[in-house]
Amino acid sequence: MDWLEVLSGVPQGSVLGPLLFLIFINDLHYGISNWILKFADDTKIFGSITSEKDIVSLQKDLDRLIQWADEWQVMFNTRKCKVMHFGKKELNNADYYRSDQRITSVTEEKDLGVVISSDMKSSQQCNQAYSKASIMLAMINRTIVYKNSENLLRLPGT
Repeated sequence: MDWLEVLSGVPQGSVLGPLLFLIFINDLHYGISNWILKFADDTKIFGSITSEKDIVSLQKDLDRLIQWADEWQVMFNTRKCKVMHFGKKELNNADYYRSDQRITSVTEEKDLGVVISSDMKSSQQCNQAYSKASIMLAMINRTIVYKNSENLLRLPGT
């Protein structure tokens, strides 16, 4: 096996990969005045918008993140960049931009398996859980031939 010179990157699946990534993005939050959450390769920025000043502050923080990404040659996945407004105040309809592109505004988004909606209701999450359970029940119903009480385990509450 011959050795090859690697100019950038870390082999995928390596033990050091996640640690090196965390070290690499460790300074991402510097200069950001709003809240920022980092989980693996996901970054979320959010803040309370009560005035025009807050809108400008959030946009400046977005600009700082983009500047950091450009400086360190990290590409944000623009398809995953979204804005969600919570509450009913008219300031919550502000547009935010990534460079010159308007960031898509959504009313619901799935994050780590949980559906978050701008109205903070859990109905969409419940509908998805019900749908998955119904599909599984239908599959079980189709595949089990002998459906008598001796063959089936009775679930609690049924």
